[in-house]
Amino acid sequence: MNIVVEKQPKCVATLRVEIPSEKVKATRDQIVKGYASKSRIQGFRPGKAPQSVVEKRFQREISEELNSALVNEAFDEALKQEKLHVLDFGAPEDLTNHPDGRITLVSKLTLAPEVTIPEYKGVSVTVPPTAVPDEEVEGQLIALQERFADFNTIEGRSAAMGDFAVIDYTSTVEGKPTEEFLGKSAGHLAGREGFWVRLDEKAFLPGFAEKLVGMNVEDSREIALTLPEDFPLSELAGKEIVLQTQVKELKEAVLPALDDELAARLAPGKTIADIREIIRENMAGERSRKISDLKVNQIVAHINAQVDFELPEELINQETQSQADAMVKRGVQSGMTPEEIESQQGEIFASAGQQAITNLRTNFILQEIARIENITVTDHELINHLAQIATQRKVAPKKFIKDMQRGGRIQNIRSSMAIGKTIDFLVEHANVVESTETTLDD
Repeated sequence: MNIVVEKQPKCVATLRVEIPSEKVKATRDQIVKGYASKSRIQGFRPGKAPQSVVEKRFQREISEELNSALVNEAFDEALKQEKLHVLDFGAPEDLTNHPDGRITLVSKLTLAPEVTIPEYKGVSVTVPPTAVPDEEVEGQLIALQERFADFNTIEGRSAAMGDFAVIDYTSTVEGKPTEEFLGKSAGHLAGREGFWVRLDEKAFLPGFAEKLVGMNVEDSREIALTLPEDFPLSELAGKEIVLQTQVKELKEAVLPALDDELAARLAPGKTIADIREIIRENMAGERSRKISDLKVNQIVAHINAQVDFELPEELINQETQSQADAMVKRGVQSGMTPEEIESQQGEIFASAGQQAITNLRTNFILQEIARIENITVTDHELINHLAQIATQRKVAPKKFIKDMQRGGRIQNIRSSMAIGKTIDFLVEHANVVESTETTLDD
């Protein structure tokens, strides 16, 4: 075979193949013999039909099998000859049967990126201490108190920080109703009636709560805010929004005592000391998981910052769509309306595109490290993993594994497991430093 591979940018290559007539004829003859030995043709004993009859009877099948066999052999030869790492061979184009018996074909290949890995052992990472801080435990206890709080109507004074205000409001941007300015749904920004807002600096919009301080029931106020430059609705980023606000009610939360009576309401038979210990144990498990994630994120970010390589455009598009679909699903689950999702479509795809590139780069980096370190997943490990998934889903393991095989998903699962083992390897070989100045949000 005459094989030529022409590499192009963005991990694309064009494969050109010329298969000589002798090779075509030899392969065809072998296929025809196979059909002749197995076929049953009326008027002839099994396996005794002349070759010309067999060829005429199975012309289409022989031609398809011939092309498939030669194309697959050409792909295998290209892999060996050019030492390629091909993600997708694509469908052969311009497959031509020439009068002299030759076959030529062209195929567009998607190649794995060429990744040069920097030093990845001993990466320094900084994480907070593993022990759960007492103040975080107390914060969870306060949150439990708030769940059982009573709300009393405030009389005889104006709103103060920490209170709850029940408000009606509408909004404008540049003198126009916010939805008119945007030309689309603005969701809760447009306005609400009977909206509860806690007078807290993190509540609703930045700076809004503090401007409610001093208001009394039935007071109205025009509150002007400049939205931050990173505001989720890019059309409003950096813009001034004016909220016509009226206070309808003022409430204060009356928290129950942090005692055994509250503990019994939370979990019969438990004391507040028991509840505090349960909270600490739960938080310790969650904290450990977050610290592990923090280690991984720092290691991956460190390696990512030192390498640069092209990614296949097709993979970027596929991963971007996958990330966008996941973001929309999360948005729906969090209560976003179709109009709100539509209004943020541009931001969703921009964020999805960035995440897609990060995910793909990280994936190829980890695959290359796995190759260098000979990190693999044995059949035994794979089967055990699949059996565990099947048990969790309450499906018979054998049936589950067969379904995965039929769906062509086994290799993807094996690859994901190998990447997981590679991440464990990197964390094991990292230089981990604990610091009280580092938080889980870093």
